[in-house]
Amino acid sequence: MPSKTVVVGSSIGLHARPAGLIADAATELGVEVTLATPGGDPVDAGSALFIMTLGAACGDEVTVTSDDQAAVDRIAALVEQDLDA
Repeated sequence: MPSKTVVVGSSIGLHARPAGLIADAATELGVEVTLATPGGDPVDAGSALFIMTLGAACGDEVTVTSDDQAAVDRIAALVEQDLDA
């Protein structure tokens, strides 16, 4: 299963606004995408609430996983961006 580990780029971490944008994008892709922090359980990237439960701060690593490489690339690129800018 394709996955990619990236660093959270949003200055406030994966809180409400970034989590919402990522969840919307994941839902639009129509495939299952998960996010996980090192040692943590994966959560559904289509749920802003689940994304926020990761507690991922700016600079933390997050692993994006999906059966679809394009989905991994798209969501990983969002996680890396400062979505609060």
